[in-house]
Amino acid sequence: MLCAAASAAAAAAAGPRLRPPSCQSTRVGHRRSPPRALRRANRRAAVSAPAVSDATAGAGTDAAESSAESDTLMMGSLIPETLREMEMDEEFKVAAARLKSEGQAALTREERARRRRALSGLDVPSFDRFVADQGARPLVREPTAILQVNIGLYCNQACSHCHVESSPLKTAEVMSAEVAQRLVQLLDAPVSGGGGGIKTLDITGGAPELMEQFRPLVLAARARGVDVIDRCNLTVMYEPGQEDLPAFLAANGVKVVASLPCYSEANTDAQRGRGVFQRSIRALQDLNAVGYGVEGTGLELDLMYNPGGAFLPPAQENLETAYRSELGDTYGISFSRLFTLTNMPIKRFADFLHREGKTEEYMKLLVDNFNPAAADGVMCRDLVSVSWDGRLYDCDFNQQLDMPMPAGGGGGGGAGGSGPRGLTVFDIASLDELTGRSLAVDNHCFGCTAGSGSSCSGATA
Repeated sequence: MLCAAASAAAAAAAGPRLRPPSCQSTRVGHRRSPPRALRRANRRAAVSAPAVSDATAGAGTDAAESSAESDTLMMGSLIPETLREMEMDEEFKVAAARLKSEGQAALTREERARRRRALSGLDVPSFDRFVADQGARPLVREPTAILQVNIGLYCNQACSHCHVESSPLKTAEVMSAEVAQRLVQLLDAPVSGGGGGIKTLDITGGAPELMEQFRPLVLAARARGVDVIDRCNLTVMYEPGQEDLPAFLAANGVKVVASLPCYSEANTDAQRGRGVFQRSIRALQDLNAVGYGVEGTGLELDLMYNPGGAFLPPAQENLETAYRSELGDTYGISFSRLFTLTNMPIKRFADFLHREGKTEEYMKLLVDNFNPAAADGVMCRDLVSVSWDGRLYDCDFNQQLDMPMPAGGGGGGGAGGSGPRGLTVFDIASLDELTGRSLAVDNHCFGCTAGSGSSCSGATA
């Protein structure tokens, strides 16, 4: 298959791996129909934001809206299909039963113990000590430039690689107006020295566009001159109520980072669910139609690739060339950049490794490919991650492992967190207060420092 072959050829510089790179994956599904409040998401503005003109907040021309609505009706919501797959997925049923009987904390501890056992025979010290021994810079927070916000775990998909474990079942984990308003206040907080401050609001989920606080946060940030990233799964554009989403994003100059793990339909659907690829291609074409990914428009459309198995991503630059060729020649699609993201050995991917008996091999792969330059460039140095309930974390992966920033300052290597909740957005007057704290790290962090490095913005070295 072209996608697999190109990925394999591009991976030559990525170092040792468990098997040749491809877009193959083992799918893990889940699902339930969305609550009415979430179907109305993006229609209300619960966060106070400065007045925005109709041209800025509007949804484009009547003709464009009519066409978009027709497309949505034709494509249909993906949620019923996702729910059907979840109901037939035996692995999901087992995981759901264990979650109900044992609780998330117990399952997370078990997952961490597996990684520790996998490393025990490799004579590998703790991650922070390993980094220091390799000569990388100390793992300490720098002034915050990126505020990454997970505004809810609800999603119309349930992807096998998802470290957030999002699905249509996650209807309770949704950001409140109170937390969203506090984020706006932190954007307004004075910065010591009179410079710097938050440059980017990075909004993720779940499918963030389905959350009630998505559009108000976008408007508030853009009115303050803060760049906004929407981490979009693409298929969300064809959910009811999202007919005007491309025009809304374009009118507000939002940067779109879209998930597309392969340019092959079979491989993408194997990882993300039946029907995802066709919807994703149509969504990329619709984004191109309003200017995204088109040279000279200033509207950035970046794609995100993650491997379909237990191997490192190929070289980002080489894979981007293959994506441009396949998507451009076959579908007439253009985009700005391709980012590669290493699969972190946590949550659904950790379960996959355990089922396949590859946890030890994968952890060895990450350790053997440790790159000090990637450790120097880890995203958590100048990024703060905020969960839907307002807790603060050093990164999105720590968030999903329930490793919040310790309440009371300092931090300090090792597994982070202090008490059941840790630090929240209501405990600080400014993000400046976090500068100089030690980063909370653990053995999953080898995923961000292997090969060319990995972050929410692609390779780091």
